[in-house]
Amino acid sequence: MIIRKTVRSLILINGLQFAAVLLLCCVVYDNIAGSIDRTAFLAAALAAGVLLLSSLVTLLGLYAASRYQDESYRESMKNLESLNAKLRAQRHDYLNHIQVIHGLMELGEYEDAKKYMAPVFADINRVTRALKTSQPAVNALLQAKMESAAKKGILMYVEVGNPLKRMGLEAWEVCKILANLIDNAVTALEETEGEKKITVEIRREGKEDVFYVKNNGPRIPDDMREPIFRQGFTTKKEEGHGMGLAIVSDIVREAGGSISFFSGEEETCFEIRLPAAIG
Repeated sequence: MIIRKTVRSLILINGLQFAAVLLLCCVVYDNIAGSIDRTAFLAAALAAGVLLLSSLVTLLGLYAASRYQDESYRESMKNLESLNAKLRAQRHDYLNHIQVIHGLMELGEYEDAKKYMAPVFADINRVTRALKTSQPAVNALLQAKMESAAKKGILMYVEVGNPLKRMGLEAWEVCKILANLIDNAVTALEETEGEKKITVEIRREGKEDVFYVKNNGPRIPDDMREPIFRQGFTTKKEEGHGMGLAIVSDIVREAGGSISFFSGEEETCFEIRLPAAIG
């Protein structure tokens, strides 16, 4: 909800501008009346300075907001293009796969047909699992994250019980939330031995859109639970980390939602609750 913050700031700035203009009008009136003095001159100069400063802050605010939003849009478009390319490739290969399977079955090579079909079905299933919401940007993000997780040996499951036809947040903000939570889950699983699994659940519970992001990585220590949403907090030594959960927390709380997590020996689960759109 960075945009909402910006809008509120701009309202305040415009209020200051109005007050400054009113003050300038009073000074001009005094000048016309022949009663201008040093104090009035200083007041007019101060008002002019406030006008200039507020205008500069307004421009900077708009620039920061548009840059943030543009960055999110570019990321969403990149994910959409990747998903579109994946679907085109699958459609192109679909007939070839059918011909191969049909040929094997004609020859009575049922076991070979089954073995051939297994990876093809898994590839198709990875895409179709992500295409369950009504939000193309969310679908594209989930697909991109599944592909990325698979390359790292992580199984990612998506369970959609809410198609997200209407949301209280912009799609790109929901993508920001999910992207950061999934990235954190991937990071948590990097040092894990054995099966690595992430589960993303999207539900509708009453008047709330609920998102769960779970992983079977290590338990979060007790001393890290309080500062985990603090900006800059990270368990990694490299620079550039420690922003993801802080960003998620800011977006969620500005939307009037809540964020919480549970971490045990077998599973860590982050839960996001957002007010659903009315109507």
